[in-house]
Amino acid sequence: MDEKKLNIKLKIWRQSGPNTVGSFVDYNVSISPDASFLEMLDELNNSLEKNNQDPIVFESDCREGICGTCGMVINGEPHGPLRKIATCQLHMRNFKDGQTIWVEPFRAKAFPVIKDLAVDRSAFDKIIQVGGYISVNTGGVPDANSIPISKEIASEAFDSAACIGCGACVAACKNGSAMLFVSAKVTQFALLPQGQPERQKRVEAMVAKMDEFGFGSCSNTYACEAECPKGISVVNIAKLNHEYRLAKIKSKNVEV
Repeated sequence: MDEKKLNIKLKIWRQSGPNTVGSFVDYNVSISPDASFLEMLDELNNSLEKNNQDPIVFESDCREGICGTCGMVINGEPHGPLRKIATCQLHMRNFKDGQTIWVEPFRAKAFPVIKDLAVDRSAFDKIIQVGGYISVNTGGVPDANSIPISKEIASEAFDSAACIGCGACVAACKNGSAMLFVSAKVTQFALLPQGQPERQKRVEAMVAKMDEFGFGSCSNTYACEAECPKGISVVNIAKLNHEYRLAKIKSKNVEV
């Protein structure tokens, strides 16, 4: 017996470059319910190429929900309608036969469109580069059990480190804020002994770089946490604010 397929109408954002005007283009696909969303786009691209048409540009790498490069907005939600998964883990069985699906890139001033569904998220890399590393000489690698870190702190740091930097938080925020991403990275290092020597310098540098790229401010709508594929908590934002104020006080650079 032939497998029943879903007939889906797609409205996909096509844009030839960062300085051109884009628009939604209609496509019709017949796809297995067990196919992932990216596999559906692969099949659509195969069909387009057979007809000598430009394939749809989108990003992906691991396709296991680890790297986050597959981010796109599906029916108005970053990574699609399911919680705590990346786009590559979304399957077509979560849609209905005959449904119309709108697909567009992450929208943010700091994430300019490269082409179609692919955006430039190098701003995140630049934020990490200015402070998300340890530059002090720590010597040889010590045995993990010899570092006095409590289970509670280790678990809390691990929860923050789970951020994959996909940018869904920025795309979900009405202000295009990167506070959830930056706060997760700041908190991760602030909790561990290796991150203490540059603790104040790091938070000031990362916040300054975030502002430089034009990310918006946080207005506490919690949309970032709701759309995050790793469930990063907004509690990290409160911790970032505390770290930033503490850094300003210690550097005697308090703004009045």
